[in-house]
Amino acid sequence: MTPELIEVGRGLCYAGAGMAFGLAGAGSAWGIAIASHQAAGVMREKPELFGRMLVMIALPGTQGFYGFIAAILMMTQTGLIGGTELKITLGTGIALFFIGLGAGIALLVSAIKQGEAAAAGISLIARRPEEAGRAILFPAFVETYAVVALLATILFIVFLTQPTALQFLSIQG
Repeated sequence: MTPELIEVGRGLCYAGAGMAFGLAGAGSAWGIAIASHQAAGVMREKPELFGRMLVMIALPGTQGFYGFIAAILMMTQTGLIGGTELKITLGTGIALFFIGLGAGIALLVSAIKQGEAAAAGISLIARRPEEAGRAILFPAFVETYAVVALLATILFIVFLTQPTALQFLSIQG
């Protein structure tokens, strides 16, 4: 394994980390904007409902944090942040790139859809403020899949960056 291929593998890994964080952050911003627009419409008529809508507005922001966690884990597991640098093979770098990209896409879509679900919940709160507890279930169900995407990403990253996995992948590749 040449030093150049190690650097290409490492670069692909960090590109995947950037995709995870960038796409998740963009999705969170988009989802929060969707929920915020709905809440602003409600507040024109019923400003006293702001407190009940605040959690609904903030929920799509969690995906940005999940993408950040995935990116930091990729960087710490491969040695960019603290620790010893691992020799990331080209195959491992490609795998980590697609893990980051897949996580980023899953988090992007779930954040947008969570913003839409939160907007639906905000509409319910506007008509029936006593239903705020039930309305939060709409975006919470979408959150489940963001958490699953984060957990799968963590498991893949940890597996792929274990010394035994790196040895196996370099023997096979």
